[in-house]
Amino acid sequence: DVARVMEIPLPEVDRLAKLVPFAANKGAGMEDAMAVPEFKEIYNNNPKMREVIDIATRMEGTVRNAGTHAAGVVISDKPITEYLPLHRPTSNSEETPIKSVTQFEMGVLESLGMLKVDFLGLITLTVMARACDFIEKRHGIKYDLTNIPIDDPKSFELMGAGQTAGVFQVEGGGMTRYLVQMKPKNLDNIIAMVALYRPGPMAFIPDYISRMHGTQAVKYRHPAMEPIFSDTFGIPVYQEQLMRAAVELAGYTPSESDELRKAISKKKKEDIDKHRNKFVKGAISKGMDESTANAIYSDWEEFARYGFNKSHAADYGVIAVQTAFLKSKYPAEYMTALMSASASQTEKVAYYVADARLMGVPVLQPDINASEWDFSIEDIDGKPNIRFGMGAIKNVGQQAVQPIIDERINNGKFTDLNDFARRVDLRTVGKRALECLIKVGAMDSFGNRASMLASLDRIVAISSAHFRAADAGQMSMFGSTSGVVESIHLPEVKDVDKREMLNWERELIGLYISDHPLNEYQATLAQIVSYFSGQLSESSHEEKVRVAGLITNIRPYTTKSGKPMGFVTIEDIQGVIETVLFPKTWTQYQNQISNGQIVIIEGKVDQSNTPPKILVDSIKTEIKILESADDSTHKPVSAQTPNASTPTVKPDSAPKQNQTPKPVIQKPQMQVAEPPVDYSIDEDMPPPPDNFPDDWENQWQPTFDDAKVASQKEPKFKKDEEVTPPVVTRVVSALENVEVLEQLEDKFEAVIPSLYVPLAKENKDKEHPPQQITITLRSTGDRERDKRRIKTLYGTLISYHGRDKFSFQIFENSKGHLIDFPNDSTRICPELFERLKKLLNEETWQVEEITYQ
Repeated sequence: DVARVMEIPLPEVDRLAKLVPFAANKGAGMEDAMAVPEFKEIYNNNPKMREVIDIATRMEGTVRNAGTHAAGVVISDKPITEYLPLHRPTSNSEETPIKSVTQFEMGVLESLGMLKVDFLGLITLTVMARACDFIEKRHGIKYDLTNIPIDDPKSFELMGAGQTAGVFQVEGGGMTRYLVQMKPKNLDNIIAMVALYRPGPMAFIPDYISRMHGTQAVKYRHPAMEPIFSDTFGIPVYQEQLMRAAVELAGYTPSESDELRKAISKKKKEDIDKHRNKFVKGAISKGMDESTANAIYSDWEEFARYGFNKSHAADYGVIAVQTAFLKSKYPAEYMTALMSASASQTEKVAYYVADARLMGVPVLQPDINASEWDFSIEDIDGKPNIRFGMGAIKNVGQQAVQPIIDERINNGKFTDLNDFARRVDLRTVGKRALECLIKVGAMDSFGNRASMLASLDRIVAISSAHFRAADAGQMSMFGSTSGVVESIHLPEVKDVDKREMLNWERELIGLYISDHPLNEYQATLAQIVSYFSGQLSESSHEEKVRVAGLITNIRPYTTKSGKPMGFVTIEDIQGVIETVLFPKTWTQYQNQISNGQIVIIEGKVDQSNTPPKILVDSIKTEIKILESADDSTHKPVSAQTPNASTPTVKPDSAPKQNQTPKPVIQKPQMQVAEPPVDYSIDEDMPPPPDNFPDDWENQWQPTFDDAKVASQKEPKFKKDEEVTPPVVTRVVSALENVEVLEQLEDKFEAVIPSLYVPLAKENKDKEHPPQQITITLRSTGDRERDKRRIKTLYGTLISYHGRDKFSFQIFENSKGHLIDFPNDSTRICPELFERLKKLLNEETWQVEEITYQ
């Protein structure tokens, strides 16, 4: 700090600062530093540094800055200035409603007897309020926090079945796994789980569950402890239990028991030893032997690692059970509220949409004649459907779509494109928002998407001309603009490729909504897989399974020992499946897989996590459907004409288990278990990287090594390859297990070529030699905005599959940083340039031919 004020370059003073010794339990001072020979030599021989050290020595011990304890609010019975000195916050003071903070620290306030309350804002409360509003409007029942049931059996059945998506505090994978094992029966079980599911007490969860189900005996060190700890089956979970035990077993007063709690929880050794003597003497006076009293107190010392406040856990537990009630009893209303609250988080929306569909609640695509800003409920044939809100579409702001919603509410639905253009001023909607609405299918009732996109400029121009004339008062007596009224006539343009249409939906709303790329292969895949994603939780631990899906994410990772492994996410029609490739398997298959590819994966189920993962044994990119050579009774099955007994899921319908053919379940195979392999991410290691590092702005370096780690391998596909529909002549009527494949190896088989769903339309012109495109960007000064722009450009470049390379040259504060992606590729073509022009508004890139030395 002193060197900065004296304008001494950081590298010069940094060398000096690193010579100051580290003291574990106290801050090292200048006196300690002078004992370092090299530090003292600089002090004696460098006058400039001597001045820095002398000034720093005089400043040692002064307050450097004041922080604020977030959400801690001090409340007093008189003006607070009569009790405490205040301080005006300097950081972001204009943006925060907090205009004053106390100068005393939290511990000092407590010793003075001041009341400090921590307030926690929960988005869950907003979700619950919205759900209750929906319920009141649709069913006439008024719920609020005071009357939502906390004893409904269906709430606990829902959590015990692992359907915890969107349920407060318990929707994480680890918590869900334990709830499935527990099968909770009442609120007390949930409160205990909230208190136990933390790093310290988590080890007691299996014992709690075993004792709850009667498979493990409950033991107490003394009979007097049973009424205190029976609710948690003899396991000390709550701080209130310790306080009550001190009162009843050793004669403590309530205030003394609270002092004991503080001493143990804060690990104050002197106070802990003092209370041991007091507790043992008090317990002996009540008839307990000394050894038992000491053993109980020793247990409590260990309890300091994990003791939890029951009132805190109960608050969380009540909300968890109430949200489970709303979800189980009113799934459409609760999931709609949940999606609205998460509208800006596309991954969460996609997750909740999949969950809603598994519960039998269809989710419909956006529609300007039906959608609100938020998600809404729409009854079709007497059944509730969730309609996608326009607020969940990327690049579509509320200012753009609110005029559309208001006009539709006031004057009815839009009959056609001309009606829409004349009733809504598209100048306020904007060309970009209109384009996104068309791409996600919100205007499908007006024509095909390709025609509307081709006429986009004309549509906006006609609407603008109409409203300009209206603003100028040039209206005829019949209400139309004076002169010739121009109409919109869409050109006869072939609609865009189905795959590109679906990719638009995934890009702009985070999921496939109108259809799914796997729908046309569903009948075929049903004959191959043993489980779909929605059914995987029914499998046994370490059961051998076969699953299939579309690769959506590939994350390379390096183990502690330096070996490469990977995580691959595949998506089927019911949801997603996470798979793990250990080093040997990763080495074998990493160059054979790519995003957008349909694969068959065989492996073992790991049920130790929820949702379960697949530990991969093999990956196939060719699908083999076998038939018996002498069986000619089966009708042909193909993507276009699926077997009537295996219907595919219709667009906008819920992919429930009864809508897709139940795959053949393999019987669990008995075998000698292999030693378990730990593939969890160690705390001291970074998580598996995303496609593009979230903290790229902190990693700007000329080499950008982390980008190399995060980048995926170049997709492998054959030249001019298209997705080939499965060619299947006859299908085995009962493909019971993997052995059937071996038994029928010598019989007829139909091979489906490797399937690939490209992220952008392939271009047949790949004749030019490899090229490198370098995009030059200048920082806007807004890191979040820069980050979003980089991610958008990155996604655009990799969506054009080819063999060309790309990099970013970024200038920030007159410094240049080159970000290279050696493992990624793009295809340099006129279409890419057009996309880049729209994103950058100018040509700020350079293309060079790659030459190999």
